[in-house]
Amino acid sequence: MILDRLSTAEVYRPLSPRLWQGFEFLRETNLESLELGRHEVDGEQLIAIVEEYTARPEHDCKFEAHRKYVDIQCVVRGCERIGWGPLASMQETIAYSAERDVAFYTGQGDWLTLAAGMFAVFFPQDVHRPGAQAGPPTVVKKVVMKVALQC
Repeated sequence: MILDRLSTAEVYRPLSPRLWQGFEFLRETNLESLELGRHEVDGEQLIAIVEEYTARPEHDCKFEAHRKYVDIQCVVRGCERIGWGPLASMQETIAYSAERDVAFYTGQGDWLTLAAGMFAVFFPQDVHRPGAQAGPPTVVKKVVMKVALQC
């Protein structure tokens, strides 16, 4: 898991060309004006999902993990908390769906707070619990980059 600001994403360039392509998209695109929904940036290898929602109470958010994609979750507007924990310490509650690339879990984790301009990267060994309110319920606009692990 990585937590940082988009303004300092350059330090992650050496990690992976495709991951860097995701950061470039986030840095070079006017995210505020980007329409809600799914946008293919590089076919199924790199996808941007633009969401807008009201952050929910923590107990309404579920831990999830992916196997085919790494998530870069970048908050454009608002503020939210995202739960995080190591997959190895979680209990699967809803089995993995290859079609949706997701499984759901329960367990204990830590909370990260993401304000506008911040991002978190979640790898397959990370579970994450997005969409929690960081105070009074606020509207959050977020871009989730789905970065394929294989060609």
